[in-house]
Amino acid sequence: MLMTAAKLARDLGRLNAGLLVLMTDDDRLPDPVAAARRLPKGSVVILRARDAARRHALADSLCAETSGLILLAADDPVLADRLHGLHLPEKRAREAAHWRALRPTWVITVAAHSGSDLRIAYADAALLSPIFATKSHPKAHPLTAARARLMARNALLPVLALGGVTARNASLLKGFAGFAAIGALS
Repeated sequence: MLMTAAKLARDLGRLNAGLLVLMTDDDRLPDPVAAARRLPKGSVVILRARDAARRHALADSLCAETSGLILLAADDPVLADRLHGLHLPEKRAREAAHWRALRPTWVITVAAHSGSDLRIAYADAALLSPIFATKSHPKAHPLTAARARLMARNALLPVLALGGVTARNASLLKGFAGFAAIGALS
């Protein structure tokens, strides 16, 4: 069962769940601009698209049609210069220090899949996944909310829960700095 971004944000707000992050996805989110428009101000949108031209066009649309959102380019420092910052994949997460030195005003997030990935210095937050079973990575073994909370508690930076968030399991996200989703926010 999918829920609206507004309802999910309200539910998580009651849990004091923190920041709301929409991950764009070429296959699972056909209209990321419409989904972004439904987000509360202060939410983050991480622009992911395999094709650079599509990613840049999406950035143009989001800049023109939304306001009050923090826009991050996924693995694209050139585009990040036009937005609020950069999201790095796990394999490049250690580059956060490099980008922080070059662009101290950027918001920088990193992908993480284990407790050791949560020791990245100079990033503003990590997106830990998958917390629950997810359609994005059907073969990945979920961390579970309890295990992920323990990892987050021992992290050196704020941790956002990602992967398989639904109306039924959102209440298990207490203790994270926020959460990120694709399908739950479409």
